[in-house]
Amino acid sequence: MCKDFAEGGEVTLPVGWPHAGIVVPQSDSSLLLYWATNVIEQSTTQTMRRFEETGAYLTGHFRLTSGLHSPEYLQCAKVLQFPAIAAEFGDLLAAALKSLAGEVNVVVAPAMGGLIIGHEVARALGVRLIFTERDADGKMVLRRGFCFEDGERAVLIEDVITTGGSSVEVIALVHQLGAKVLAAGSIIDRSGGKADLGVPRIALATLTPVTYQPESCPLCAQGLPVVKPGSRPGK
Repeated sequence: MCKDFAEGGEVTLPVGWPHAGIVVPQSDSSLLLYWATNVIEQSTTQTMRRFEETGAYLTGHFRLTSGLHSPEYLQCAKVLQFPAIAAEFGDLLAAALKSLAGEVNVVVAPAMGGLIIGHEVARALGVRLIFTERDADGKMVLRRGFCFEDGERAVLIEDVITTGGSSVEVIALVHQLGAKVLAAGSIIDRSGGKADLGVPRIALATLTPVTYQPESCPLCAQGLPVVKPGSRPGK
């Protein structure tokens, strides 16, 4: 459906996108950007509806992976327990990433949060999934015999991006091992669009949630117990 934008040529929009079926030159970057952003904007309402329907939108007092505190949390594992929803999210992200990255050889995702959605995006793109893990020192590494071929074209997939710190670590590792991350995607962007990964990225829903530094958190001041959700243990 999409040729490698780095090599020029034309692209045909995936079915379901605005102006679907129209073939547009790569040089029309403004329309390409419109495809990638407008469809995702339209998906925000549906994405958040899925979280609410599955009880995956939580309120309380949470410590995020970034260390910040928040009165709300999106538990992606809870919404992704339903294969049909996971496939829906994966198809949307794959279509958008094709417009940003062109040809893709491999999807890379950090464990644990990126595993399910990363696998769904890989399925939709027809490529393999490689996942990264943290070693005993907390460093992002590849294990289990995973490796990249030199020059492979990769996209990075996360469930949620807040500061982008983990994603930047993964991208650096991929480049160090000889592949290249061309774009990134996530179900949720909690940074309000501010996180800079150094590559183009897209999210199914972009939010600007309320967050607090731990030392100035009003929820802590009220004595409310803090919960560390997600897959990484709190400190």
